Amino acid sequence: MKFSNLLIKWYLQNKRDLPWRSTTNPYHIWLSEIMLQQTRVAQGTPYFLSFTAAFPTVFDLAAASEEQVLKLWQGLGYYSRARNLHKTAHYVAEELSGVFPATYNELLKLKGVGEYTAAAIASFSYNEVVPVVDGNVFRVLSRYFDVETDIALASAKKEFAALAFELMPKDNPATFNQAIMEFGALQCVPKSPNCGLCVFNDSCAALQKNKVDQLPVKSKKVKVRNRYFNYLVVADENENTVIQKRTAKGIWHNLYEFPLIETEKEEGFDHVAEQIQKDFYTDDEVVSIMACNEKSIVHKLSHQHLHIKFWKVNVKGVIENGINNETLKSFPFPIVIHNFIEKE
Repeated sequence: MKFSNLLIKWYLQNKRDLPWRSTTNPYHIWLSEIMLQQTRVAQGTPYFLSFTAAFPTVFDLAAASEEQVLKLWQGLGYYSRARNLHKTAHYVAEELSGVFPATYNELLKLKGVGEYTAAAIASFSYNEVVPVVDGNVFRVLSRYFDVETDIALASAKKEFAALAFELMPKDNPATFNQAIMEFGALQCVPKSPNCGLCVFNDSCAALQKNKVDQLPVKSKKVKVRNRYFNYLVVADENENTVIQKRTAKGIWHNLYEFPLIETEKEEGFDHVAEQIQKDFYTDDEVVSIMACNEKSIVHKLSHQHLHIKFWKVNVKGVIENGINNETLKSFPFPIVIHNFIEKE
């Protein structure tokens, strides 16, 4: 009990004032947890505030179009989260009359809700005695108890969940879960934690054995794929341009982009100009082609590094289905394209 008591005492003195902590509303907690997957709190908070302002209830979110949701999500990345969010809102609004499931096992059935998110909603909204296990929890427990289990293994989550459950005060699971995650986020950080100021510096096994920087153990490095994107920013005589929707599975599904030439390696003007004339416009339709950025913009995703060039292509006449700049800005784009549009 010493661990739990010290942890909760630390939390009550040091916790951040975050908007989703002042409620037990499962809609708000679900929104925040989906947004904070793969996202820092500082980045996710403005999105949470925007979403709750635009869609105060799950019915409002369900009634929105997917494009509205993706536009508001723009820049937060991992867009499958937004699409699943929208589908789940439909399900909760239409099939469950707007009432979120009240147990961990039922929450797990929602699209986009995994073990961690279900545990967070179940404990924060309904005070169910179920531990959350995220990167922060792995780090805190592995260091405090000197657990050398490789957290990349599928079995690790069960082991750490069992340990967290054992430590959790059964009459106050929500505060314990918040506390251990906050402790990992603010105090027991991945690199160079200030162990001298830690409330556990007389009982942490990793500190006593000088192993803080070795834990948690994590193997399996992600193999990164390099891809080379050449976007064609077409302009006709009315300065209208053309965009397309990414409908194939993979990155940026259902977001918009300029016409794309993907190449095997970084290519220069001659290769791109040849491809434009071969696949898009004939030689007599093109007025000029110009690189908007000489060096590729490297946009890093978890498993892919995208090397992106934008090419301004002026064409004669008026293009079919062309849109003006104001209309262009209303569509949801990947953030790297959005930033390019905003600068133009």
